[in-house]
Amino acid sequence: GRDGQRADRDLALGIAGLLEPGTHYVLEPAHRRVRLTDAGREAVDTLAEESGQAAVFASTREADEAIERALAALHLYARDQQYVVVEGKIQIVDESTGRAMPDRAWERGLHQMIEAKEALELTGARETLARITYQRLFRRYLRLAGMSGTATEVAAEIGSTYGLSVVRVPLHRPSQRVDRGARCFVDSAAKWAAVVEAVERVAVQEGRPVLVGTRTVKASEELSGLLAARGIDHVVLNAKQDRDEASIIARAGEAGRVTVATNMAGRGTDIVLGPGAAERGGLHVILTEYHESRRIDRQLFGRSARQGDPGSDEALVALDDELFLTQVPRLANALARRARDGRPVGRVALAVLRYAAQRAAEARNRDARMNNLEQDRRFARLLAFAGRGE
Repeated sequence: GRDGQRADRDLALGIAGLLEPGTHYVLEPAHRRVRLTDAGREAVDTLAEESGQAAVFASTREADEAIERALAALHLYARDQQYVVVEGKIQIVDESTGRAMPDRAWERGLHQMIEAKEALELTGARETLARITYQRLFRRYLRLAGMSGTATEVAAEIGSTYGLSVVRVPLHRPSQRVDRGARCFVDSAAKWAAVVEAVERVAVQEGRPVLVGTRTVKASEELSGLLAARGIDHVVLNAKQDRDEASIIARAGEAGRVTVATNMAGRGTDIVLGPGAAERGGLHVILTEYHESRRIDRQLFGRSARQGDPGSDEALVALDDELFLTQVPRLANALARRARDGRPVGRVALAVLRYAAQRAAEARNRDARMNNLEQDRRFARLLAFAGRGE
C-alpha cells in the first residue's frame, strides 16, 4: 500500500543522507546517474540492519536500487531546476522549452522518490502498456516534412534517421541583429553582477527592451531578486508563471521593459517592438548560461531582430555553470585557477570551452536517441505486431 511505499522511500532517503560521496557512491551528473561502490553497498546493509527496518526491502538488490534512486533524487534532481512543485504535485521542467510538463513522470520509482523528498503525497507508479520512439512514430507518416530555424546543426541526424535532406530558406528580410559577443566570469556571483550591470545599462540608460534568458526556474528567481535589490522594474516568466506567457510576451518589446525568462519566452511567435523601441536599437537578449545544445542558444538569440527589426545579443556565462562542470570539469577548473591568478578567460578559451562542453553533451544525447531507436526496432522485430510502416 501507499504507507508501505512511503516507509520504503523514507528509509532509502534517510540512509542515502548518511552516505559519503566518493567513498560510498559516485555521482555521474552528465548521465544523471548514481553508482554505489562496494563500500557503499556494505554501508547500506549495515545502516538498514541498524534501523531495524531492513525487512522493508525485499532483497539486497532492491535495497541498493532504492538507495541509488534516493541519491539521485537528493543530488541530481533539484527543485526549480529539473522540476517545480505546483499545487502539491511534482511537474517536470523541459530544459529545451523551460515549460512544465504536468502529464509526464519519471519512471522506475524516481518520481515517487522525489515526491517523498519533498514530503508530498505519493502518486501511483505508472505502468508502461506500449512504447514507441518519436523517430519511429514520425517515420510511419506517408508524407513527412518539418521546419525549424535551427535545423542545419542536426542535418546529418535528420538525414540518417528520416532520410530527409535539409534545405536552407533565405531570410525574409536581411538580419540586423548585432552580436556583442560573449564574456566568461570566474563564478556565478561575478556573472550575475555583470548581468545586472548590463540590464541597467541597456534598459534603464538606453531605454531598450531587454530579455534575459536563464536555464532554470531557480536562476530566474535569483536574478529577479538581484534586479529588485537594484530597483530595476522587471517581470519574470518561467514554468510557474506560464499561464501569463501571452500577456508577458505581448509587452516584452516595449521600450525600457525588462523580462527575465527561461527558454519558453516567445517560442513560436515574434516579440513585437513597442513605440520608440526600434529607434533605440530594438530588443537586446542576454544569455546567462549555455545549454547542452547550441540550437537552444540560437533559439534564444533569435528572439531579437525578428523580421528585419533591429536587435542585439550577448552571452554572459561563468566557469561554474552546470554545463561546464558536468561535461568538461577539468578544463573548467583549470581556467578557473588561471582566472583567480588574474588571467581572465579570453574569447578563444571560452570558444574552446563551449565547443568541448556542447559537443560532449550533444554526442551523448545523440547516442541516447540512436540507442532508443535501435532498441525500439529490436522490440518491434521480437513482438512483430506493428507491421512495417516505415
